Parts: sequence; structure tokens; C-alpha cells
Amino acid sequence: MPHLAYDGVLVAPELLVVPEVELDLEQLWTTPAACRPARLRRSTDAAPPRLATSIAVWFDDTCLTVLFSATDDHVVATHLEHDAPLYEEDVFEVFLAPQSLERYFEIEVSPLGTLFDAVIDSPDGVRSTMKADRGWTCEGLTAAVRKVTESNGEQSIDTLVRIPFASLGRERPARGELWRANFFRIDRHPHYADEFSAWQPTLRTPPDFHVASFFGALRFETRGSSFA
Repeated sequence: MPHLAYDGVLVAPELLVVPEVELDLEQLWTTPAACRPARLRRSTDAAPPRLATSIAVWFDDTCLTVLFSATDDHVVATHLEHDAPLYEEDVFEVFLAPQSLERYFEIEVSPLGTLFDAVIDSPDGVRSTMKADRGWTCEGLTAAVRKVTESNGEQSIDTLVRIPFASLGRERPARGELWRANFFRIDRHPHYADEFSAWQPTLRTPPDFHVASFFGALRFETRGSSFA
């Protein structure tokens, strides 16, 4: 993928290898050994965020699995209805473009486990001309959330998202198949400024996640393959 330039900043979209791994229900919150976790950075300038977040991504015959592992010090989450505006509060987001950057899927999970799903049609790759179809439902989408508070008061939130390939109109990915994608986090806070983090920062101020040209790439690695 080519480098991208924005306001004089040169950005190299990253490649994340997605290994084939079966989901282990007894080790639900453990990153598989075959995965290489990636960190999220501040969306506006790629700097380290105040709150750390990492992602691990893998797949099996039926689903893409994404595990968000994050620190937190104040949870803001009240929405309980499917497709509520979760982005107004704390949320983790997955954007997937299996075929074209002009059409991608947006999936969100709140700290309460509430789900949001939509199809985005973005012919120009910018928010001003995109259209979001909230009537689309990602059939079979599931998510689990675990919150842990340590004795010193530090809190972590792990969020596991399972996205069926069939719900995206796709077959199980072939060896070496490439999808464009991005992963995001919004953290609202009553005392600190709201924080917007991204795997591939979109370098927009005010923050804007809907910049498809900045998506990174997922490359699927089936068992027995050995991509570097």
C-alpha cells in the first residue's frame, strides 16, 4: 500500500497478519500465541494516548474475532438498545472493508455489551458524502465484556467481538486474502478531555474515524502458511 500524506505528515498504512485460530472458550480473554497484538494511537496525531488500548485479531471457519484490551479510569456507558448512538459514550469500534473502501461495515460495542452495526457507503471516502444504513443487522454478531478492578483502583476492560463472515456476505477468507480495516476507541471523561484512539490514525482535527483511505490491511494466514 502507498504512503499517504496529510498536512505534511507521511503515513504508512500498516499490515496486520490475522492467523487462523479456534476460539478457546476456557481462555476467552487470552490472546492466542499466534497473534501479534497492535496498539491504538491517538487518532488526531498518532501520539500515545492517555489510556492504552491494544487489539488482537484472529479467525476460524465462521468468524473474525477481535479482542480489545484496554485500561480505563472512568466508564461512561448508559445505552442499552441495539443501534443506539454508542459513539456518544465510551465505545470500541471495528470498521471492515472486505472488498472496497467505498463500502464498509461499522460495528461498535459499549462497555455494557450493547451493539451497534451499520453499512457505510462512502463513494468519496469522506464523512460529508457518506451514507450509513443502520437498518442492516450483522446476523450472529456477539460480544462479551470483562471489567477488572485491581486493588490499587486501576481498571481494565476487555471486549471480545465475534463477527460472522456470512453476515458480511463473505466466505471464509483464503490464504493471503487482504481486507482493509481499522479499529477505534472513544473514551469520554468528566475531567479529562475526550480521547479518540485508532489503530490507523486518520490525522483529522476534530477527530473523524470515517476516512477510509487511512485504513490498514488485514492479511489472513491459514494454518500451515508462514507469512512474515
